[in-house]
Order: sequence, then C-alpha cells, then structure tokens
Amino acid sequence: QIYVAVKTTGKFHRSRLQPVIDTWYRTAPTSTFFFTDNQPEPGLLQLAKSAGVYRKNPFIETSCPSDHSRTALSCKLEAELTHFLKSAESSDKAWFCHVDDDNYLNTPALLEKLSRYPVDQDWYLGKVSISQQLEIIDRLKPSTGPTANRKTARFWFATGGAGFCLSRTLVDKMRPYLIDGQFQRLADTIRLPDDVTLGYLIEVLLEVPLTQVSSFHSHLEPLRLIPASDLANQITFSYSIYEDTQEANVVEFDGDNIDDIKNFNHVDNHSEHSKDPTRFYKIHCQIFNQCNII
Repeated sequence: QIYVAVKTTGKFHRSRLQPVIDTWYRTAPTSTFFFTDNQPEPGLLQLAKSAGVYRKNPFIETSCPSDHSRTALSCKLEAELTHFLKSAESSDKAWFCHVDDDNYLNTPALLEKLSRYPVDQDWYLGKVSISQQLEIIDRLKPSTGPTANRKTARFWFATGGAGFCLSRTLVDKMRPYLIDGQFQRLADTIRLPDDVTLGYLIEVLLEVPLTQVSSFHSHLEPLRLIPASDLANQITFSYSIYEDTQEANVVEFDGDNIDDIKNFNHVDNHSEHSKDPTRFYKIHCQIFNQCNII
C-alpha cells in the first residue's frame, strides 16, 4: 500500500543510487520510483530493472532543472506527488513516502510504523530539524499596511532529507495545490524550499498538524548517536561530511575508523570504508543479514 518516491539528479546517479539499488531498493522494487532530470546510464538502469520481478524502469524523467534551486526542488516534489495521484487511481496505494537519494529506507520499520495510523485519515508524518515552529510573513494573506503589520504564519515542517509520509486522503485534499504547476507557484510565492512549502501547505492551508516520528533521520543530525544495535527499529538513515572538520557523519559500527571516510564520491582505495562510505551496505547487512552484496 506504500508508494516511495526518491528524489535524485543526474550527477548523483552513480555515486548515490548505486548503494541504494544494491540495498534497500531490492526490498521494495515495485513500489519505488526515482525522480530525476536525466535518464541513468544503461548499466545502472539494468541493475535497477534486475532487482524487481517485473523488470520495470523505476526512473521517472522530469522536465525539472538539474540544480539545487527552489524551482528545481519544488518541481520534483510536485512531479512526485502528481505521479502518485495518477498511479493511486488504479492501485491500492494508501501512503505516499518521500526520501532523498542519500537516504537508506528500512522498509519493514516503515511498514510497521504506518500500520499504526488509520489510512482513512489525514496524516503528515516526518521529523523536524528545528527547535521551534518556523514563523514567516504570510504572503497569501492580504496586507493592509506596511510590511511590519503583515500577518504571519507559524508552522512545523518535516525535513525532506529525513523522509516523510503522507496519507492518500491528505494528498487527495492537496490536489488543487499540486496540479498544473500550482505547487511550484506556491513555493515561489512564499519564497521557501520544497519541504518547507509542503509544511506550509499542510499545516497552514489545510490545517493538518505534523505528527513527528523520531525514527526518521537526516544528515542534519549526528548519526553516530544511533546505536548500531537499534538499527532495525529506525526508518531512515543518511550520511554527510562535516565541512569544517571533513569528518564523516555516518552511522557508526564497532571497529570503524571514521577517518578513512573523506569523500563519498571517490572510492579508489581499498579500505573497508572506501567501499562503503555511506555505510548503507553495513546497515543492510545488520538489518537483513545480507552481507555479501558489496
């Protein structure tokens, strides 16, 4: 009943999608789609097709820009949601879930978590990365005076880099704000990124509160604090490099020498970490006991 959308871009197909397709994608190949701005090279496409029973092409090529601008990000999220709406018309998909191409998705933990929420209700599930609600000038409400007197809006938003899920009933109510470029226009109007715009749409315009789920994890938090013994109970993981120290921000395991990991896009030496800088293979090994795929 779950539809999983993965946001990616052409320049990250090989470095980021290879570990995704090798690991968690194989647990849900018929439900997962990669939204990109360019078709992948044949080898990666064949790898993805070989993971599923029906050998489908999971890549959805959008007309969105390939950069990291607000326009590009909101364009892809709109493409994900509209594609879900169309596919849900002829399927039993009750949930839309979004992750980024630098997320590992633990599908059994996701299924267990979603089973706790009635599918016929409005649900906005995710994790915040700020300590208090965001307050903005509400540009959709008319101003009767100077900028200082404009009405403001306060709301939470689920961080896109940790992943989030929306019930189908909620996405159906979002339809007028999604079709024909409406979501991109909303993002431009309030001048905010895609995940923040989504929070504004759901919490402010539709008045559906965010339900926070602590087992979603993004690169914005210290991932070393997740106990390796508790990985099976977590829904998503990510990775990054701290710019100031060049240290790796990854899930850590006993015996790790994190200093070995310096660049996620270059794996030319033969250390264990250079083969698995994202730690996705080791996470997959720990959760599913499938340890010989790297």
